[in-house]
Amino acid sequence: MGDYQTTLEYLYEQLPFFQRQGASAYKHDLAVTLSLDEIYNHPHANYRTIHVAGTNGKGSVSNMIASILHQAGYKVGLYTSPHLKDFRERIRVNGEMISEESVVDFVEHYKMISPEITPSFFEITVAMAFDYFDKQNVDIAVVEVGMGGRLDSTNIIHPDLSVITNIGLDHTQFLGDTLPQVAKEKAGIIKNGVPVIIGKSQKECLDVFSEHAQELNASFTLADQVYHVESHELVEDRRIIQLKKGNGFVYPNLSVSLQGRYQVENVVTVVAVFEKLITMGYKLTESDLYNGLRNIQENTGLKGRWQKIAKKPLVVCDTGHNVDGIAQVVHQIEETKYEALHMVLGMVSDKDVRGVLKLLPKEATYYFCSPDIPRAMEAEVLQEKAKEFGLTGSCYDSVKEALKVAWERADDKDMVFVGGSTFVVAEVV
Repeated sequence: MGDYQTTLEYLYEQLPFFQRQGASAYKHDLAVTLSLDEIYNHPHANYRTIHVAGTNGKGSVSNMIASILHQAGYKVGLYTSPHLKDFRERIRVNGEMISEESVVDFVEHYKMISPEITPSFFEITVAMAFDYFDKQNVDIAVVEVGMGGRLDSTNIIHPDLSVITNIGLDHTQFLGDTLPQVAKEKAGIIKNGVPVIIGKSQKECLDVFSEHAQELNASFTLADQVYHVESHELVEDRRIIQLKKGNGFVYPNLSVSLQGRYQVENVVTVVAVFEKLITMGYKLTESDLYNGLRNIQENTGLKGRWQKIAKKPLVVCDTGHNVDGIAQVVHQIEETKYEALHMVLGMVSDKDVRGVLKLLPKEATYYFCSPDIPRAMEAEVLQEKAKEFGLTGSCYDSVKEALKVAWERADDKDMVFVGGSTFVVAEVV
């Protein structure tokens, strides 16, 4: 039997890996995924699934749904990507990561039985997750889409419920550069007769979704048309939300352990999912909703969403990395009390870097850095681009060094923000 480190090296170095390489690792069909699924005897057919797509919020929504189901006593598989620290974060059961031994065993077995199939990193990881959930006898798995939907490796499941959080422009080289084009790719997860919840009604996308749903006889709920956030506030380390349905309040004082203000619209989506699952026969109670939202990190291990690393100075990181995600982060920074703002910023080359830089606060001091992956933008290139938007600061050799200097320079009442890319956050949490 091989060891875990050698297995990881094989996964990262021998297989095409989009997270590191970008376009060259992207597949334009599901042929390999379907072949792997055949070899492993369609493991996902042995448990129920919920499929979650969207440009932003799909990871948080997946974790919230898994947390609520866990509180209700279900044995819950959770598949998400990318990971921050440890590959095993992608595959969890009731919050526990897959064991190193299980990762090694799966890869050894795969090499033995299917040497002629050459999957990407993502394809083999999805196959591993589906097989592991079956071996663990989960009742249900919450499956987050990697990219898009239609051609995503996760899109071989036939879920109980499909969820699409929202549509924005990200991965435009694969998914299209208009919202309706992206919506069409995400709508690819809608299945025949399977209800779909849309988190955010965006007029450019509604026709795409309703046509897909009608064609496939899938009932269709727009969460933000059913539920309305009357108010929300940050109380200590929780976001307290008052929600209306029609003219009356429902689920008063929902207390959410994810503090970002952008989580409010994710909660609207999740409440719609919760109520839909009850109508479908899931055994869920109001207390499962409350406790599930209150204990997300404990139940699922989620990190990197407006995560506070220190209090004096306030040091926060967030994985938001596209225009919509950064707009939400900037809004949250504006809500936060501080005397001076220090921004540790790194980005990946294939994002809309200018679109992001245009949104960032000009009064901050910037610490430009480059996450340790091949797709990363060099700190000096980022610094040059940032100058066009009036953002100034120095370059550092690594994310850790940039954070160290920012932390040293910040007074107790200042704020240090770390972000711009999931891969920047991965180096500090």
